[in-house]
Amino acid sequence: MVRKSEWPVYTNFAKDCEELIRAVTNLQLPFLNAWDRFCDQAREDARTVTALALNRCFENRGTARFRATPYLVSESVFGVKAWANVYFTPPAANAVPVEVQAGQFAFYFRYPGPDGSFGPIHPDMINEANQNFYGLDTDHDADSKDDVVTAEMAVPVNREIHLIMHSKDVGHSFFVPELRVQQDFVPGMDLSVHFTATKIGRYEIVCTQLCGLGHYNMKAYLSVLSPEDFDAWMKKEKAMQ
Repeated sequence: MVRKSEWPVYTNFAKDCEELIRAVTNLQLPFLNAWDRFCDQAREDARTVTALALNRCFENRGTARFRATPYLVSESVFGVKAWANVYFTPPAANAVPVEVQAGQFAFYFRYPGPDGSFGPIHPDMINEANQNFYGLDTDHDADSKDDVVTAEMAVPVNREIHLIMHSKDVGHSFFVPELRVQQDFVPGMDLSVHFTATKIGRYEIVCTQLCGLGHYNMKAYLSVLSPEDFDAWMKKEKAMQ
């Protein structure tokens, strides 16, 4: 089994993520080793009531707080940069917008047409039987006529992607391990994440929130394509709408 810290990273903030993982690991081990040595010595010295009481006090009350110290320190120092790059820095003006909708138990994706605008969502028109997953009114909303809705996601390599994410029912999550991209869906909120995939390939998107009986099977796929292949994919999907 490949540990999370050993997964390859194919996004623009790969360096920040790896720095955070290494910092957590490198700071954790010395603290835990020192604490284990302290507890071992305390046990050996527990020959008096006072020493025994101190030993129990440190082990029962202090262990949890002490063991949490390396995580708090490393995440505060090294995590700020990675967090800021994703959430405090706005996406580029030319980023490719993609709407991601999560619902029990599937993901759907929407791309704007040549006009660059998404059509409005009409919740009362959502109907999976006729594949109107977003509740679009293509008869009356001009912006909806050229929207492209798919069950798989594709993006061009080395091009920033701006995800606009919402859930239509309960809490879900969007997680692509190789890209270090993970964001929870919060019902009633539109959430924004941006990233740049740097390696062509096909990656699994999984839901990491327990969202119901079908949670185990809630997944989709993300294809990172060359610009030419992405344009060809988009034309094919448009023809299937």
